Amino acid sequence: GAKWENTDGPGMLLGEYEHTIDDKNRLTLPARFRDTMSGGVVVTRGMDGCLYAYPRADWQERFQSRVAGLDPLSSEGRKLQRHFFSGAAEAELDKQGRIMIPGALLRYAGLEREVVVAGIHDHLEIWDRESWRRELNEVEGSAEHVAERLAAKRD
Repeated sequence: GAKWENTDGPGMLLGEYEHTIDDKNRLTLPARFRDTMSGGVVVTRGMDGCLYAYPRADWQERFQSRVAGLDPLSSEGRKLQRHFFSGAAEAELDKQGRIMIPGALLRYAGLEREVVVAGIHDHLEIWDRESWRRELNEVEGSAEHVAERLAAKRD
């Protein structure tokens, strides 16, 4: 885990890239993300209608343990566990830096050909390109208000 603590180290996943999914459901990962993902990738349903892709080690270390730690006696905990775990699929990068995305995950996120791969600190988000543009417009409209609310909570 320590590699994620270095804010500008090679582990940081940053930036957005337009890519396409080929006829065999393969997505070529942006070159700058491939080293971090070279040990394998776990792809699962994300939030807001996208997919999340984690480096395998980080999935186990951080994400899986957080979700597994949710209270199974609470309906919210069970729903989140189902959402993330039942949809999760492991993938290996091929020599061209591609990963195979199962059809069920493509359908969940409405992914066809045109996608955006966005680095979100410790994981990637994979979006339908139009959905990503809509999401960004919404974010740009509300980011300042959200930042102010979060800052107020810290005081």
